[in-house]
Amino acid sequence: MPIIRIKEINDMSSDERANKVIELRAELSRLRTMISAGGAVENPARIKHLRKTIARTLTIEREKKLGIRGKEEKPAKKATKPKEKKKK
Repeated sequence: MPIIRIKEINDMSSDERANKVIELRAELSRLRTMISAGGAVENPARIKHLRKTIARTLTIEREKKLGIRGKEEKPAKKATKPKEKKKK
């Protein structure tokens, strides 16, 4: 289960995304500190989910700044080349 869905990240403002990344990084740091101190983590898979969510958030932020991510459009169908007849 993702921590934040992509739709939710898209709906956030730039400042909200930046604040969310700070929160997620703080939680990740806390979990890593617990592990390095020899403590048991309640959910070790949470680290992986945090890392992926941070990456998704930063990617969406970058795409929005570059103007890549805007309206969600369906990808256009690729034009296929006409098949050539085999020469005998």
